[in-house]
Amino acid sequence: MNTDFLHTTLGSTGSKVFRLGLSASYRPGKRTIYKALDEGINFFFCYGFDSQMIQVLREVIKSRREDYVIATGAYNLLWGHPNLRRTLEKRLRQLNTDYLDLFLFLGVTRPRHFDMHVREAYQHFRAEGKVRGIGLSCHHRKFLGELAANGDIDVMMARYNAAHRGAEQDIFPHLSPHHPGVISYTATRWTYLLRPTRGWPRDGRIPTAGMCYRFVLSNPNVDVCLTAPSNLKQFEANLEEVRRGRLCEVDLEFMRQFGDAVHAQNKWFM
Repeated sequence: MNTDFLHTTLGSTGSKVFRLGLSASYRPGKRTIYKALDEGINFFFCYGFDSQMIQVLREVIKSRREDYVIATGAYNLLWGHPNLRRTLEKRLRQLNTDYLDLFLFLGVTRPRHFDMHVREAYQHFRAEGKVRGIGLSCHHRKFLGELAANGDIDVMMARYNAAHRGAEQDIFPHLSPHHPGVISYTATRWTYLLRPTRGWPRDGRIPTAGMCYRFVLSNPNVDVCLTAPSNLKQFEANLEEVRRGRLCEVDLEFMRQFGDAVHAQNKWFM
């Protein structure tokens, strides 16, 4: 359980993290990434093409590597297998580091995608000391629940927001006794939670992005919620809101009701 809304230990990994993590996939600019560092953000998720974040991290981790938790991974190709070793070594070179804190298998949609080929490769990477934690990003919640219950992974990335709360039944009850770290993404449900939706009163209240992040982080089972701003102003607004802490019960219920309205209009969406 989290004793501090803004800080926690990432599952059983032992890594101390600020609970709002940063992704730079929307290229917010180096200034935004440096600002995040100044504000105490220490969890960073990057792809190989996230040149802005990689350049900043490459510089700052030279002397303070242990202060930061860096997550990346190899993407599931759906057909065949990616070259996991090549992806790992490329990330290490890009970041100029000897190890990655978290190396995930990304975009898993079916249990068969996370097969023994992938699992054994990831275990080798960890045994070599090049990776400290392994896991996956997955849309199959019940499979994540099974992996959590069996202690098969150190961390998981899962969708969780006001419109998609299935993790509350399929994942969170299975986190103990192994306590894998939980990283949540799409808090705004790709901005659908920030705009009017059919069936909602025309003059009804609409969530802010900050409320969406606070909703996710108000669940103590979530260790880190990723934010992917496109500019400094967005980042600062999200961080300011998150620092207000847990949503009150009235706001939590409002977020659930609005989330249900959004989900009802887009049931096809995972």
